[in-house]
Amino acid sequence: MPIKAVQQFMLGTVMNKEEQALATMARMKKAGYDGIELCGFMIHPSGLLVKMMTKAAGMPVGNGGKLDWPRLVKQSGLKVVSIHQDLGSIERDPTAVAEEAKKFDTDKVVVTGMYRFPYGDAGEVKKLAGRLNKAGGALKEAGIRLLYHNHNCEFLKVSGEKNAYRILMEETETELVNFEFDSYWCAECGENPLAVMEALGGRMKLWHINDRGTRQTGPCMTPILKSDSMELGYGSMPLTDLAKKAKDAGIEAVILESHRNWVDKSPVKSFECSAKFLRENF
Repeated sequence: MPIKAVQQFMLGTVMNKEEQALATMARMKKAGYDGIELCGFMIHPSGLLVKMMTKAAGMPVGNGGKLDWPRLVKQSGLKVVSIHQDLGSIERDPTAVAEEAKKFDTDKVVVTGMYRFPYGDAGEVKKLAGRLNKAGGALKEAGIRLLYHNHNCEFLKVSGEKNAYRILMEETETELVNFEFDSYWCAECGENPLAVMEALGGRMKLWHINDRGTRQTGPCMTPILKSDSMELGYGSMPLTDLAKKAKDAGIEAVILESHRNWVDKSPVKSFECSAKFLRENF
């Protein structure tokens, strides 16, 4: 059965100090989670620019970068399913990235997309696939697997019906690069996440799960509502069908990462609420 985990990025505001981090992870365990996915820029001190960018996105990284994360995770009893990392860091020093992953007893490093990247340019996307193959090869030599995590920009059409994500699937080598599929961002831009899961098949090693909807109640000011992330089972995503497809693909972990809009503005209450769906389906 896949590991049930929470992405650290969701927890920045509730992991600022050692006692708070341990208390948050204890509530994760109590809710039924057995894993956590770490962010490279949250297990080390973050620069001002990173903090400003994540705060603007509604998910501040907090001040937990100075904590002893190997010790805290071990004390929590949670398993680290993978570490999110940027491609540039892997290219500069794959040995250091691999050694850090091993320090947390995980064999998976995930590239989380590219900033200021022309995903609408097929040639550039193919070059990116080549870089991923090279990075994946360097990590493989150290016993670490490389995965790629999507957002919505990878589904930009680049030629006919082909999008950047399809090119990355076709141009990367299975033995060097696989995928952490985020169904929320896929659905957010109008693509069919079930179809993408089908296309990925066994290359989908991890699944980022989230639901999508609105908390609007009462009369609507306009006939158009904005949607945002929701607790699992409270939105409109076909999560039960997606869960079956993910299990059929043999995923190793299902990882919750909701973006803002949490019940009572609490990421802890939010992951506790979402745990019900995960317990029932995994």
